[in-house]
Amino acid sequence: MADARVLWVTGAGSGMGRAAAVACAGGRRVALSGRRQDRLEETARLVESAGGEALVLPLDARDGDAVARAHATLRSAWGRVDDVVLSAGLNTPRRTWADQSTDEVRAVLDTNLTAAVLVVDAVLPDLRVAGGQVVVVSSYSAWRFTPYAGVAYSASKSALRALCQTLNAQEAAHGVRACHLCPGDVDTEFLALRPQVPDESARSVMLRPEDVGRAVAFVLASPPGVRVDELVISPVAQV
Repeated sequence: MADARVLWVTGAGSGMGRAAAVACAGGRRVALSGRRQDRLEETARLVESAGGEALVLPLDARDGDAVARAHATLRSAWGRVDDVVLSAGLNTPRRTWADQSTDEVRAVLDTNLTAAVLVVDAVLPDLRVAGGQVVVVSSYSAWRFTPYAGVAYSASKSALRALCQTLNAQEAAHGVRACHLCPGDVDTEFLALRPQVPDESARSVMLRPEDVGRAVAFVLASPPGVRVDELVISPVAQV
């Protein structure tokens, strides 16, 4: 697969990141990052079963030095990065001004926003050469205000829209494209971080991670002259 396109996915150990890696695996080399090596190894097996080649790069994407080391390892193995899917995310059950912890606010902002900036900054020279795409897995709450999403989460996800817009405005001359992908409710382990965890009935009408994976694959399959600036997908039951 020496000529295969190289995709780097963060948050690849579970949920939407894993689903995106698997959905895009066919004919690609896929680097997988996240904090849980055992979960990344599981994703790697799924990528390989789907026809891709996998490289596991454990890291905390909030750590700029760790991102730089992982990028160097990836380039040493495969020579470049062509596209990136940013799916690492965090929230907290304490989501209001009345009960939030400022330490948790920093953690959410760093995971959802700062980590995305660090990864894009590291790979941007590669993306300029490749005419690459950045797919940022954001949130429905970044597209339409949802009061229950939380102070830090809403602020960080809304800022990802600006991240994508500035990339598109400033890097179009190099063929670089960014998509702000905004899923509605998705049945993943992330739901455990809600103040009231949804029951099986509520989960049954949500999106599946694979729905988001297909959306990512659609974006990455776009011809070089096509940019999907923003894509919102939601379950029919979304209010």
